[in-house]
Amino acid sequence: MNSKNTFYALTCISYCLIIGAGINEHIALWPVAFSEPPQSLIMFQGNYALNPALFWSLIHPVTIILFLITLVLNWKTERRKYILIPMVTYMILIGITFIYFVPELKSIIGTPYSETVDLDLQQRGSLWIKLSLARLTFIAITSFILLLGLTKSEKI
Repeated sequence: MNSKNTFYALTCISYCLIIGAGINEHIALWPVAFSEPPQSLIMFQGNYALNPALFWSLIHPVTIILFLITLVLNWKTERRKYILIPMVTYMILIGITFIYFVPELKSIIGTPYSETVDLDLQQRGSLWIKLSLARLTFIAITSFILLLGLTKSEKI
């Protein structure tokens, strides 16, 4: 196995980890967190709060670096477009994430505890989930493109 294939495979694994983590959050975390806010947001507060941001703050830079290395190594091959399409999509989605998703999520989960359900907060959470699922769908679709590139020759 040469470095082109090794880095390409690592990029695929890293990108697919994002999909798995996103699916897990959308099945196990967000429906509960946004079910009866702000009371249901207690899981993000206090000494034993969940901190999914730790995973995301590590996986995104690693994935971006792997994409860049893989692109450079495969620039003169027919794999280039199979790397560029998901990479550009991912970079756009990362930009949107930092412009909308992260600030909105911080705003929602930072709401002080109350036992009264805040319907506005619940609607914001619902919208956040829908838009996040759309974002995850783009990543899933482009992961197939990235994986398809593995079937192309690494030769120049």
